[in-house]
Amino acid sequence: MASLPFKKNYRCSQALQQFYAGGPFAVSSDGSFIACNCGDSIKIVDSFNASIRSSIDCGSDTITALSLSPDAKLLFSAGHSRQIRVWDLSTSNCLRSWKGHDGPVMSMACHVSGGLLATGGADRKVMVWDVDGGFCTHFFKGHGGVVSTMLFHPDSNRSLLFSGSDDGTIRVWDLLAKKCASTLRGHDSTVTSLAFSKDGSTLLAAGRDKVVSLWDLRSYACKKTIPMYEVLESVCVIHGGTVLASQLGLDDQLTVTKESAQNIHFITAGERGIVRIWKSEGSVCLFKQEYSDVTVSSDEDESRCGFSAAVMLPLDQGLLCVAADQQFLFYYPERQSEGMFSLTLRRRLVGYNEEIVDMKFLGEEENFLAVATNLEQVRVYELASMSCSYVLAGHTETVLCLDTCISSSGKTLIVTGSKDNSVRLWDSESRHCIGVGIGHMGAVGAVAFSRKRLDFFVSGSSDRTLKVWSLDGISEDGIDSTHLKAKAVVAAHDKDINSVAVSPNDSLVCSGSQDRTACVWRLPDLVSVVVLKGHKRGIWSVEFSPVDQCVLTASGDKTVKIWAISDGSCLKTFEGHISSVLKASFLTRGMQFVSCGADGLVKLWTVRTNECIATYDQHGDKVWALAVGKKTEMLATGGSDAVVNLWHDATASDKEEAFRKEEEGVLKGQELENAVSDADYTKAIELALELRRPHKLFQLFSELCRTREVGDRVDRILSALSSEEVRLLLEYVREWNTKPKLCHVAQSVLSQVFRILSPTGIVEIKGIGELLEGLIPYSQRHFSRMDRLVRSTYLLDYTLTGMSVIEPEVDRSAVHDGSPVNSGLENLEYGLLGENAGEEKNQNKELESGTSKKRRLPRFKDRSKKKSKNVASADAAVFSLRA
Repeated sequence: MASLPFKKNYRCSQALQQFYAGGPFAVSSDGSFIACNCGDSIKIVDSFNASIRSSIDCGSDTITALSLSPDAKLLFSAGHSRQIRVWDLSTSNCLRSWKGHDGPVMSMACHVSGGLLATGGADRKVMVWDVDGGFCTHFFKGHGGVVSTMLFHPDSNRSLLFSGSDDGTIRVWDLLAKKCASTLRGHDSTVTSLAFSKDGSTLLAAGRDKVVSLWDLRSYACKKTIPMYEVLESVCVIHGGTVLASQLGLDDQLTVTKESAQNIHFITAGERGIVRIWKSEGSVCLFKQEYSDVTVSSDEDESRCGFSAAVMLPLDQGLLCVAADQQFLFYYPERQSEGMFSLTLRRRLVGYNEEIVDMKFLGEEENFLAVATNLEQVRVYELASMSCSYVLAGHTETVLCLDTCISSSGKTLIVTGSKDNSVRLWDSESRHCIGVGIGHMGAVGAVAFSRKRLDFFVSGSSDRTLKVWSLDGISEDGIDSTHLKAKAVVAAHDKDINSVAVSPNDSLVCSGSQDRTACVWRLPDLVSVVVLKGHKRGIWSVEFSPVDQCVLTASGDKTVKIWAISDGSCLKTFEGHISSVLKASFLTRGMQFVSCGADGLVKLWTVRTNECIATYDQHGDKVWALAVGKKTEMLATGGSDAVVNLWHDATASDKEEAFRKEEEGVLKGQELENAVSDADYTKAIELALELRRPHKLFQLFSELCRTREVGDRVDRILSALSSEEVRLLLEYVREWNTKPKLCHVAQSVLSQVFRILSPTGIVEIKGIGELLEGLIPYSQRHFSRMDRLVRSTYLLDYTLTGMSVIEPEVDRSAVHDGSPVNSGLENLEYGLLGENAGEEKNQNKELESGTSKKRRLPRFKDRSKKKSKNVASADAAVFSLRA
């Protein structure tokens, strides 16, 4: 068998993150995305695959109301800070913000024109704002409680605003007259939802008093009150011409006639988590779901049961219901073969998974992922869309562990262990529990299927016992639940059992415990084979090697160990995690393994060299769950941060990318050499920057500095560089500036850069502060050294002229203009310092007055034909000064 290539890198391709924390949300006009409240931020979520398009940070403000403009380009938000903000969704920038309410804004509505925004707050006020100007156009008072819901009339010609409150009243506000047109009193509790009939003549209102009231908007009289016998959170009107109306056979009834105006079909959703369709005429319920898709089995947690909102999706895409446990359920109407109508759940997007404790890949192609969270259910996700395909509900306490397999009959089975002290066997096709195992006296924290025969599974519990459960007698139809029988039981450890694993040939099982030991048992009678001792903390994970007679263990002592089954000796110890190692699993036929821990890190190891070749930091908290695909060896990790990350092997793609970059580098290098040979310095410098070759870049600038037109040529080159290329060039200049041999080129380039770029452009360069901190000290040192050298030249002139060895060659006509002052000065200078000192003094005066443009060093000639001792001493003095 050919050896598999080692994995060198994994790349996180998909992630299932928290995007909804309950509360307000808004659906776009085309239904493609949903703006969701997520604590102190707003997540823009794709409604098809739950991917987060963008995130808007609201600081520490908790969002209480959200609304979208009709064109879905602007998002309106408000929070506990009473700040109303307008966001541009294309850039996620806040366009404007203002305050107006004395309390938090609890409801929002945008006019169909997009120019007006209505807000209702906990201060019982209703205010209407101009979106573009941010000023208040209307201010209404009258409600006796918190304004819970708001809605503009759909007809733009009727300037009416409707608001519902927790005082049970609905107020109609006339925007033209700027007054309350009517007060509708028909509810005894909070009004939760408002909707209009298609012709806009009837208002439907749902409340927590378990009734739906219909109001005539011509006379503002209550036409009918329909009891619902459940707390309602939403009401939606079914319009004619939609798929829902046609599937219900309502198109003939919903034609625009006098009768249709009296007969309105609508949908209600509330605390029971069941969608119902009603006909107002006769108060008849036309359709009712048989069971709720909000699967919360604990009767004690009533706050998380049922629906919190329901919305008819635009463009005839069906119905969206939002569950109280942060799930978005997308329903689509379908007609069954028997002619019966049903609402099919097409997608389930989970806004918050809570803490993830275990996960496994599912199916022959491993297209699904079974996830156990801090709930009583197991959620099965489709990896392509990252939507929750179905939920397995049956446990009464939190599910702690799970495992999957494909049985000999071709069925995909799932086994789960829970805090309710039981294990359950599930058929993924029928999505029913086909077996229940009862017998443990503590929470079941570990389960594992057999690897070869697939006719049993093993469970470990906090009652310190290990049980082997037989799959014989399991119902083939996948509907009836069978009582599972334990074939063998053993008191395995002194503390809780955290992990179990079955060997590839089904002859052994290994268990890891909090008592710091791992035990290997012979199946089927659970006879002890060897005890693995050496860890200093409890063992969280155990796994058999797929090819060798050894066991991999991960412990709370921050280490991973490999043990020999034959004698129980420790073969290798891997150190690198800075906290407890919670999971470890073999890769590449046992030649590598991956581990994850409480430090939030995922590490890839090579067994032979004890080397950690990659570390990934994509989690913000403990990584409890790790799943490895058997075919693709794709990874899935999840933990306390409620994030599921999918990792794909990127070794081959990285190798191809490195080869491509190397090939491009060779071609670019040849282009660089051609540009240098053609003296095309602009192109050569751009290629040197692109190829990250600072030495070649220095050579190019050095050659430019030797030319006469250095200033103009460097200006043209630097003007063609982008901001990022200028930043990279300044980094190289900073390095050159640290070396005296290279500083002259660095200072020349630096001078040109600061001359070309404006101060604003320089400040905008990324990291300019750090670059300047590295440039200034060395530049000051270079200037100080140059100043000392210039002053030394004056000393040299004075020394040589004082020794009367050489005299300067000067133009007498330039120095002597015949004036008495100049003659006197000339004689004085010749008398004190000689001819050279006089000229040097004149030049110093010109430098101080600014009249001298350039210092011309005098040329000296020997006054004697033969070299004397004085000349020799002068030469020695010059040599020492230069040295």
